[in-house]
Amino acid sequence: MNHNRGSVNNGLSRVTSNTESPGVSPATTLRVDLRVDLRVDLHSHTCFSTDSRTLPADLVERAAEMGLDRIAVTDHGEIEGALLAETLDPERVIVGEEIRCRGRTEIIGLFLSERIPTGLTLQETIERIRDQHGAVYAPHPFAYAVRAAWHGRRAMEVADVVEIFNSRAFLPRWNRQAGELARVRGLPAAASSDAHTVRELGRAYTVMPSFSGLAEFLQSAPAGRPVAGELSSPFLHLFTCGNRVANAAEVVLRPTRRDRGSLLTDGSGQGRTAPPRRAGLRVSRTR
Repeated sequence: MNHNRGSVNNGLSRVTSNTESPGVSPATTLRVDLRVDLRVDLHSHTCFSTDSRTLPADLVERAAEMGLDRIAVTDHGEIEGALLAETLDPERVIVGEEIRCRGRTEIIGLFLSERIPTGLTLQETIERIRDQHGAVYAPHPFAYAVRAAWHGRRAMEVADVVEIFNSRAFLPRWNRQAGELARVRGLPAAASSDAHTVRELGRAYTVMPSFSGLAEFLQSAPAGRPVAGELSSPFLHLFTCGNRVANAAEVVLRPTRRDRGSLLTDGSGQGRTAPPRRAGLRVSRTR
């Protein structure tokens, strides 16, 4: 990711090319780069989400290619993909889950060891995250078709870190409102890709002081600098709807699945674009 970074509103940095930032000198760029500790993308998905087809192995490989030091794997209602990714690269992968609470507000738990059910009240969901000594991350707080302000306020009332730039939040006001309210409330801010395909990973990320584990993450988060890259095309949402249909069909037509090892790597290097779904597989580990 060979980019310069210039400042923009709402606490965001913007990734630009040299030709797009004529006022930024090489010396200025060097000073910014020397302050970088970790590049962190706190919101991504694998084939364990119903709307993604990305193998955990491919996500981890892409993170390394993109120079991302940490990624949180945050599948919808599952942590199995995150656990599999963690076995491949324990230092790089943070185990998380994107959880839809009662009322349809979505919350991400980070540094989890057990799956949290969907459909719990917001308070119950937060308690489950805290019980696992996890962090509460508010993804795309205002990116809702209905009651966006209500969802945004609910999420920010309980969040440790707020996602003020989500690459899939294609209406500019969604990210703008998140940034404005996070600033008013004095909450740590982050930018993330919400990648459902490998090509999306790292389109936005956060530069944070080095951390290892939850306590250091929470200490580093207030010093984090969100870096907004590019918004994904709205048409990607249609693509992920297609993934949801394909995954549902695969569960019906192929109720049995390849073993755990095939989710890490296919061995032959073939078939990596058609991952099996998650029916019947459970992965756990003790922290």
